[in-house]
Amino acid sequence: MTRILVIDDDPDVTSLIAMGLDSHRPEFAVSECNDALTALSRIDGDRPDVVILDLAMPARDGFSILEELRHGENDVPVIVLTAKGLEQEKVRGLELGADDYVTKPFSMKELAARVDAVVRRSRSWARPTDQSVIVRGDLRIDPARREVTLAGKQISLTPTEFNLLHELARGSGRVLEHRTLLGRVWGPEYRDEVHYLKVYVGRLRNKIESDPQRPRYIQTIRGVGYRFLAPSD
Repeated sequence: MTRILVIDDDPDVTSLIAMGLDSHRPEFAVSECNDALTALSRIDGDRPDVVILDLAMPARDGFSILEELRHGENDVPVIVLTAKGLEQEKVRGLELGADDYVTKPFSMKELAARVDAVVRRSRSWARPTDQSVIVRGDLRIDPARREVTLAGKQISLTPTEFNLLHELARGSGRVLEHRTLLGRVWGPEYRDEVHYLKVYVGRLRNKIESDPQRPRYIQTIRGVGYRFLAPSD
């Protein structure tokens, strides 16, 4: 059973999404939250497997909910709903830690597929196949504990950030193409979504680089992909 919490201030919208998802996936258990002001307490109380969050709510927008959620180190997978044509909404949502987005109008088949994808990723993260500790310079990555430390200080990462950093560090010194990283971290259906990668590399640099504008660990290979190097390499 996959527990889903849909957050939107319009009861008609949440009811439509709940009924649509129920009809597509009997194994989905969908609950609704129509009060943006209590959304965070509902997430803490319900402990859903996935949150579907509308970004455009008048009482409190989804951006602030997402930002506070991630600052509180809650790594529940979040799919944000964005308006058609508003590219800046998609980018900002990803920058704040959303795992995926769906653009309105959307079909229930598409939304169900996105839920399946984030659930699949979150469950694969819980069972890493390679549990070898990686040490690169001052950076230490422990897949079994899902912990990252930099010069002995623990760094808080979302599951997507951790998985991307782990993939980069495992291939240390090699150029990893965009499509390769996207396929490994997000799944094969995301191999052309380069903007996901750019946003999350930026998030990682802000957390592990002393100067994100002049990165030492994660190097951009323009038009190709990224290469991870320890500062001493």
